[in-house]
Amino acid sequence: MTNLDEELIELRREIHRHPELAGAERETAGLVAEQLRAAGLEVTTGVGGHGVLAVLDGSADGPTVAYRADMDAVDARTNVLPIPHSGRVFDEGFASRVPGVAHLCGHDLHTAIGVGVARTLARASGPVRGRLVFVFQPAEESLQGARAMLETGLLQTLAPREFYALHCSPFPSGTIGVSPGYGLPGLDHVRIVLPGGDDATVAAVAAEVAKLGTVEYPRDIAAYNARFTALLDPEIAASIQESVCVAQWTDQTPDAHPVANALLWVWPRELHPELRAKATQLAAAAGGHVEFPNDPFPALVNSAELSTAAGRYLSTALGPESVVWGRASWPFNCEDFALFLDQAPGAQFYLGVADPESGVNGAPHTPDFAADERAIGHGVRAMAGLLTTRLAALSTGG
Repeated sequence: MTNLDEELIELRREIHRHPELAGAERETAGLVAEQLRAAGLEVTTGVGGHGVLAVLDGSADGPTVAYRADMDAVDARTNVLPIPHSGRVFDEGFASRVPGVAHLCGHDLHTAIGVGVARTLARASGPVRGRLVFVFQPAEESLQGARAMLETGLLQTLAPREFYALHCSPFPSGTIGVSPGYGLPGLDHVRIVLPGGDDATVAAVAAEVAKLGTVEYPRDIAAYNARFTALLDPEIAASIQESVCVAQWTDQTPDAHPVANALLWVWPRELHPELRAKATQLAAAAGGHVEFPNDPFPALVNSAELSTAAGRYLSTALGPESVVWGRASWPFNCEDFALFLDQAPGAQFYLGVADPESGVNGAPHTPDFAADERAIGHGVRAMAGLLTTRLAALSTGG
């Protein structure tokens, strides 16, 4: 383990001690900006809230490649998958000091890795042709941060040719998953308004909406890990591609009409019209109508070409045993890195952070989420090498 690895682990622990919810990442952003300025990067803060942009110019003009890390924590009381808590504690020495808020999705690791990649490349001895842009994003959990950063126009001005990111995963520590052409589902919010209906009517409609789903939440961590590992099996993956995961609850509109609310995680994005049509039919059959408060949030779709190229590079640089190939999309989460990929092609990779021998599950959004901190160094070295390789390839027309 290098000195930088140790420093980044301490940075991760400091962020872990002081988790901040979406939109409130003031201290985290300050830590990030301080480290990036000390490394000599040009830093802009307050981008789309508490977002941070850092630019590293190479020794010669050339293309721009961007890398994103997200900074926010989650509400540990509500924003977790319905999986039983084992009661184990893995962070006693650096536990969250904010009641009900925790880094259960690994964004503290993502941030530390992003800082590490920037620091590594800032002090690299070899010439870098082109520009690297490091994007430290707020409010990923609320799906608002990427849009807010893009609305400032700063990223569009920098015009990255490619965009990359890492996300923690339950793959073994030291491995990285690539998923060419796949990614994460989009999200749609459906409101079924039932004038004159009662609780029983709402419950019946909600149950019909639930039948639109084709994938059930895993009941325990073993099922979670089995489902994630299934992404690697082409035969199993083929059977779960056209999947939608549905969660629903009920509330009341201001005029007291019963409402059935549903959130639909949809893959592939082409299924949105079909599912909206089915929801509309369900509402009409129950004597109500359907509302769609927003356009569907887009699915995250990794570039097949760039993901494949990245996987080949990582297999050569890290060894083929360190790279696993995902053949399907994880159905239970969405990700607003999707909006950055709508600006420039690229990919999000699955960084393995699990250590089964010590019981560290590496499973984001589960009550027992914990990570092998050695994965921070793995992620830094993998992404630093990939970014410089992509700059070189773009500079030479490769």
